[in-house]
Amino acid sequence: MSLRIHNTLTRRVEPFVPLVPGQVRMYVCGITVYDLCHLGHARMMMAFDLIYRWLLASGYQVRYARNITDIDDKIIKRALERGITIRALTDEMIAAMHRDLGALGLLAPTDEPRATDHIPQMLSLIAKLQERGLAYRAASGDVNYAVRRFPGYGKLSGKSLDELRAGERVAVQGDKEDPLDFVLWKAAKPDEPADARWPAPFGEGRPGWHIECSAMACAVLGEPIDIHGGGMDLIFPHHENEIAQSEGASGGEFARAWLHNGFLNVDDTKMSKSLGNFFTIADILESFDGESLRLFMLRTHYRSPFNFSDQVLEESRAALRRLYGALQAAGAPAAAAIDWSEPRAAAFKAAMDDDFNSPGALAVLFELAAGVHRGQTADAALLRALGGVLGLLQQDPTSFLQGGAGGPDAAAIEQRIAERAAAKKARDFALADRIRDELAAQGVTLKDTQSGTTWVRS
Repeated sequence: MSLRIHNTLTRRVEPFVPLVPGQVRMYVCGITVYDLCHLGHARMMMAFDLIYRWLLASGYQVRYARNITDIDDKIIKRALERGITIRALTDEMIAAMHRDLGALGLLAPTDEPRATDHIPQMLSLIAKLQERGLAYRAASGDVNYAVRRFPGYGKLSGKSLDELRAGERVAVQGDKEDPLDFVLWKAAKPDEPADARWPAPFGEGRPGWHIECSAMACAVLGEPIDIHGGGMDLIFPHHENEIAQSEGASGGEFARAWLHNGFLNVDDTKMSKSLGNFFTIADILESFDGESLRLFMLRTHYRSPFNFSDQVLEESRAALRRLYGALQAAGAPAAAAIDWSEPRAAAFKAAMDDDFNSPGALAVLFELAAGVHRGQTADAALLRALGGVLGLLQQDPTSFLQGGAGGPDAAAIEQRIAERAAAKKARDFALADRIRDELAAQGVTLKDTQSGTTWVRS
């Protein structure tokens, strides 16, 4: 069976056919970096890490862009509260994000564009929308998008303009033509700091949130893209507005398939600071290792609601120990090359080709582990290989079982060092820094010398 995915735009599971055979361009909305990443962020980025890994395992060449929003009202407010520059705050939060995601075993995306590096592209996109009569300058100085001038508005959420307007929850500015109109460019306010302003033909200010992703996706990947993803909470208004902006400016298709992960709850209740059930990734990593949290999240299908609880996380940690116990019992074999015609591997592939069904794929891992414990030790190499496809079971089994988390094994560390060296040679220093930060989060410290890079476990 070939890969089939659930496309939010068409509301059905359909065969995945990229624009260019063998190549995939995927854009995922990242986070706004004013604070530490929380469990909801982990849920979203884990979902698309799974998708990214399976596309790679399926033989596709993947260009995966996950943006960073580094200018926003909350960022400005937090920087002012702390008495630091916006850049200092966002650099600090981005480094913390990389450490957290490294601890969860997430692969670095191929591109991680920052909004503030793409202001010219945003201004160009807004100018095109003005030329096409889809944007107007309000009395406040803001430039707004006129949703009723775009015929396809509402096609992603599946609702009419009147239905969307009835559900609109934000306060409506008096100078908007319609309550659903959204800001493309925010006019600078007198009390905003200098590093929150950019010059523009329509007045000094900064971009609205929605225009950032449209501009970055187009700048990095071009149009149309194969997959656009994010949390289910972004379907409306963020992704609906991205479609309106991008297709309104180009006149063509923006993204062929839209993928969205399910909501996160904590003990069956929406996570909220006011309810006292709000957790950052760092909070969880104080008590649990990153791989146990990873397995925990993979046990729920990416589109299904995800419920976090300490009890189920404890169960996932115990389950991970059973898997590593099988590898230890078999003498910690290296991963074998995967023969996808082998029945267990074929079952794993069938599950993943069915809209990235990670629970079904994990069932194969536990079947293999059970066989190893019954004496079928030859299955351990396949167990390790299939686990690696999901970002699991790559640590030394004995180290993990003795300490709960032994970190990546030597071969995995050397591979990451080689990837970092290649990134530095290509002058992709941002990727090189992310790899270093990810290894640091896993307890591995790198030291660069004239003769090469060495490492030690910290």
